[in-house]
Amino acid sequence: MTRYKIILNPTAGKGNGLKVRPEIEAALKKYNLDYDVDITGYPEHATELAIQAAEDGFDVVVAAGGDGTANEVINGLMKYKQTHKKYPVMGVIPVGRGNDFAFGMGIPTGVQESCDLLAAGPKTRIDIGRITGGTYPQGLFFGNGVGVGFDAVVGFVAAKSSLSGIVSYLVAALKTIFIYYKAPLVDIVTDHKTFQISSLLISTMNGTRMGGSFMFAPDAKPNDGVFDLCIVRSVPQSKILGLIMKVMKGSQAADAAVSTVQSTKVIVRAIQGTLPVHADGVTICEEGTGEVSIEILPKELEIITRLAE
Repeated sequence: MTRYKIILNPTAGKGNGLKVRPEIEAALKKYNLDYDVDITGYPEHATELAIQAAEDGFDVVVAAGGDGTANEVINGLMKYKQTHKKYPVMGVIPVGRGNDFAFGMGIPTGVQESCDLLAAGPKTRIDIGRITGGTYPQGLFFGNGVGVGFDAVVGFVAAKSSLSGIVSYLVAALKTIFIYYKAPLVDIVTDHKTFQISSLLISTMNGTRMGGSFMFAPDAKPNDGVFDLCIVRSVPQSKILGLIMKVMKGSQAADAAVSTVQSTKVIVRAIQGTLPVHADGVTICEEGTGEVSIEILPKELEIITRLAE
């Protein structure tokens, strides 16, 4: 019988994780699933719990939380996978604010619907990214994407907000227009091109969306072996809001200030100014002055997802 380890972040979604635990357990019991629940208690605890679950022989390790919890579980499974041939499948019950990883991976956001999917169990392999630099010189795995510049600052501001859900990101985006609008001069190295520009933001995506509503890579596929980049050049402060609206619709590619590129590797170096960087919402650096290196690892992790149906 398949054994499920549920790693639940009680603080996900401003406390939503703890509130929905009874609903999660009721949905799992409905299918008579063999499951066990662990509650996270501190940063990176989910990584430790995922490794322990793998060592204990669980077949499926489920991140019940937001994008941060999913990222920690990914890192736990990837670390375990480096030294073991057999490793658990990943599952997700999205109960956070943005749930961007789940969205891009074809996982429904409702508790009942995501538990229905767990019980059905369709699986596929997805690409995983790894970023090196900032506070992670040894590297950090990620599933959804890396934001450099404006969108990273939006995430930092949203994290401090008392608001929840998409509203927190929208308000943070409006605040960030006045906080972060001087684009740094950067070198960007991709598979086929190296260029130096003043860039407001550089989003390197495996999934499609960040911040709960910003479609940086509407056509991205998480199992095609390449990142989809959205690069926005420096624009007047008065035009940033218009660009934000386009990104929310996923229509920014037609804007003259936007470049879209596919690449398996990306290096971003600060020439003038600083690099605020996050990966799946995890802070890599708030004011980095060096470089970050990003690479894709094709079809590295098996996950329960509608993409397999």
